[in-house]
Amino acid sequence: TTIPDTTTTTIPVPVMPLTGLPVVDEAVALRPAIAAKIDNHPGARPQTGLNEADIVYEENVEKWTRFAAVFHSTGSDPVGPVRSGRTQDINLVTSLNRPLFVWSGGNPTVTGLIQKSELINMSASAASKGGGFFRSTDKKAPHNLFTNTTNIWALDAGRGGTPPPQFAYRSDTSTATGTPTAGLKLTMDGNMKAAWEWDAAAGKFMRFHEAKAHVDSNNIQINMDNVVVIVCEYKFSSADKNSPEAQTVGTGAAWLFTQGTWTEGTWSRADNLSPWTLTDSSGEPMLLTPGRTWVELARDKQAVVVPAGSSVADTPWP
Repeated sequence: TTIPDTTTTTIPVPVMPLTGLPVVDEAVALRPAIAAKIDNHPGARPQTGLNEADIVYEENVEKWTRFAAVFHSTGSDPVGPVRSGRTQDINLVTSLNRPLFVWSGGNPTVTGLIQKSELINMSASAASKGGGFFRSTDKKAPHNLFTNTTNIWALDAGRGGTPPPQFAYRSDTSTATGTPTAGLKLTMDGNMKAAWEWDAAAGKFMRFHEAKAHVDSNNIQINMDNVVVIVCEYKFSSADKNSPEAQTVGTGAAWLFTQGTWTEGTWSRADNLSPWTLTDSSGEPMLLTPGRTWVELARDKQAVVVPAGSSVADTPWP
């Protein structure tokens, strides 16, 4: 008697496109992404929603920095403070497939370019009363405009599309391969200093403003599974000669921080519809840990790696 060989087929588990984590709710997996512009002026802190976003981009603006927080697997009611958009946001988030763009508004040139883009305009004026925008009483204008992601998704009416993956994630439980690190430090435009410190107990990178923990409105320190540094050129915006515009189509140096390690490589995007392609020095894909990701859009020499065994506090700012 011959016993036939048997084979086992492993069926891939569906994952959320912007975190690489398993799908829990199929309806949530299919909804569009929200890209909300969040203030980082001292008067805006503590912010609401940064720990709920799947991806957060930090970009240089005229002074300080500003965040583009991308919500998909989880929402935030409320979210903010919401501030104005920039021309750099168009190329940055168009690859999310018609995301719902939440912003306070902008000058006529920026507004016109947003209207002509593939972003779904969800500004305070475009969304109107249904957008859920309101002014909080615990902050001063213009750092007190908030909305609710629930309201924004309710206004979608099928205009937005399901986002594709923006990064490649490890699909197994293997540990990251890279050089051990204690974290990184950045000096962005306007002398805005931020640091990320690896917390092995939490399994996260924890964010600081200078030496002070950066906490959200729930007094929880901002934390991420991955921090990606995209080293990019900044040009001047066509809408404002004083406004920097990150060039996020093309190629450049990239650093990936995940699971207490860091890897240096390159990033590339063929156009603004393309996701980020991250490759290491040997040409292999740099794979993120499934979870939430923070992306620093830094100029050259604005970031420095803190070696393992060194103190983040004692490492000089770049």
